[in-house]
Amino acid sequence: MESYHLLTLFLTAVVLVGGAIIFSYYAAPYKPGTVKSEPYECGIPTEGPTWIQFHVGYYLFAIIYLIFDVETVFLYPWAVVMREVGLSAFIEVLIFLTILGLGLLYAWKKKALIWE
Repeated sequence: MESYHLLTLFLTAVVLVGGAIIFSYYAAPYKPGTVKSEPYECGIPTEGPTWIQFHVGYYLFAIIYLIFDVETVFLYPWAVVMREVGLSAFIEVLIFLTILGLGLLYAWKKKALIWE
């Protein structure tokens, strides 16, 4: 009995998403042109080559920032309920912070934080 509900939910999701994609394909206006094919950023015409390769350091820096940003998101709810969860949760958060600290140390040793 339970599997029929799951199957019904899955089929409903497929039909709704597929219907939305098909509807947008036929309902959206399609007017290609040279102006629409040009690269565009912030209302300012581009100067120079538009397809340039960025240094991998930018991506590493962004990934490290996201890791520590997510860490903050996880630590805030824990800090709010710290007194209720007890010592075991405190030890788990110390393990979590240790792993993140080791990741930061690794990134520092690999010079991923140096902005060139």
